[in-house]
Amino acid sequence: MAEASAVAEVVARQLEGLLQAGNYDGAKLLLQPVQPVDSAEAIGTLPRTLQALAFRLLPKNEAIEVYEYLDGSVQQSLLERLRSGEVLELVEEMSPDDRVRLFDELPAKVVRRLLSELSPAERRVTAQMLGYEAETAGRLMTTEFIDLKEFHSAQQALDIVRRRARDTETIYSLYVTDASRHLSGMLSLRDLVTADPEDRLGDVMTREVMSVTTDTDQEEVARVIQRYDFLAVPVVDREQRLVGIVTVDDVIDVIQQEATRDLYAAGAVQAGDEDDYFRSNLFTVARRRVVWLLVLLVANTGTSAVIASEQLVLKQVVLLAAFIPLLIGTGGNVGAQSSTVVIRGLSTQRLQSLGPWRTIGRELIAGALLGALLAVVVVPWAWTMGGSALVATAAGISLVAITTLAATAGAALPLLFDRLGLDPALMSAPFITTATDVAGVFIYLRTAQLLLPRLGSG
Repeated sequence: MAEASAVAEVVARQLEGLLQAGNYDGAKLLLQPVQPVDSAEAIGTLPRTLQALAFRLLPKNEAIEVYEYLDGSVQQSLLERLRSGEVLELVEEMSPDDRVRLFDELPAKVVRRLLSELSPAERRVTAQMLGYEAETAGRLMTTEFIDLKEFHSAQQALDIVRRRARDTETIYSLYVTDASRHLSGMLSLRDLVTADPEDRLGDVMTREVMSVTTDTDQEEVARVIQRYDFLAVPVVDREQRLVGIVTVDDVIDVIQQEATRDLYAAGAVQAGDEDDYFRSNLFTVARRRVVWLLVLLVANTGTSAVIASEQLVLKQVVLLAAFIPLLIGTGGNVGAQSSTVVIRGLSTQRLQSLGPWRTIGRELIAGALLGALLAVVVVPWAWTMGGSALVATAAGISLVAITTLAATAGAALPLLFDRLGLDPALMSAPFITTATDVAGVFIYLRTAQLLLPRLGSG
């Protein structure tokens, strides 16, 4: 990945110099051997005034492929700078799934105009895909696939593949449908090539086909492809008619997008459009972060309220205050660890074998064990520092209770959110830490209060 980025960086630097010098022939020669994805990255890093100029230097067929790799903001910028005829030709030649992704980011007025100017066939396909819910298989799929019939011979099928290969997303997975376009089987290109030319596809295909429906969530589509190592998965409508396929390259984009959202949620940052965070202005950045910070700020007032309500205990034994940061910090760290592993387990579906109750029980025991191990270190240190055995005992007991509670909450809350149909990542480290802070201070000071009759003599 680092080498690929370095290639794009070098190309961008040389390309900018050639364009500024007016050496357009040199710029064309520079871009010829470069892979489309690297060309897209290089063009995307150019000043906006040079992006359209560099894009126009690409051959027509390559320009379409490069455009599909460009960042959404660069795609929109190019649409504004290219002539209307160039724009229409570009959009017309795009694959349906990439065209729909572009339309999702364009103003509705622009989308309506472009739709009206598309050819009837492309307009029908695009409108159909735009009609599906966002982030479903229907919006993710491409309609450029090869469907064959059971009565085709292997030789006939090979001829069809040869004719349509250039206009198809992938030819490695081939699907067989009946007269009503119901999905009835599939075979790989290898199966087709190795079959006897006279064999009927109905005799050599696999009838047990794993498919998804148009309303299947894109995360579930990604899991299916990952679980079965598919290069593509067929998409069917409610009548089991084959309407498209989702390919592995689109799934990789989904995995990256969902991982970005989960990481933002785990850091209590409001997610934007994929990775546009570092391209956003400072006011947008502040807006995304301040919402959750305000929620956490309000929640943290609970810690202050608990401390204020236990002033009597703190006044009698001031030394107790010295251990509050240690205890709530440890509890927050343990809770964050538990929530992280559980959220990841839910994302990868690794928790299915354990089940929610066993998962919570496992984390509860782990939290208690961690608390006991840490107490072995904390109690002697607290005793030495404060000179009070009972203060050290209060700290040790509280530490075990807090880590047990934190680990349990860190496991239970994401599982609860998942059961309620909410995103488990929302119940992430900052929220677990805040809840643990309030509960931890309460446990610690209550424990000290129970020992208070003897603290004076400790």
